[in-house]
Amino acid sequence: METAPQPGPGPGSGWTFLTNHARVLVQISRDPGSRTRDIAGRCLLTERAVQRIIVDLEAAGYLTHCRRGRGNVYHVVEGTVLRHPADSGAAVADLLALLNDPA
Repeated sequence: METAPQPGPGPGSGWTFLTNHARVLVQISRDPGSRTRDIAGRCLLTERAVQRIIVDLEAAGYLTHCRRGRGNVYHVVEGTVLRHPADSGAAVADLLALLNDPA
């Protein structure tokens, strides 16, 4: 019996729909108290890559953090808009709502 091809890129095609920045932001929105180690594991990235992405997101105004004990608690600034001109008008909150919808 022949199986239907699965949608999406094949192995080794080199592209995905979401950037690593989007993946990290989604994970932080799901668990604001996550450690960089946990975020890295869920996003299949190195801890160092996650740290750089968090710095980028904070510098761009998409994320803030406060120190709580020995860790950080992050806050996604949902009123910010997406950066690409083709996405103008769409807010980060809209993207996160879509990606975090359990349906």
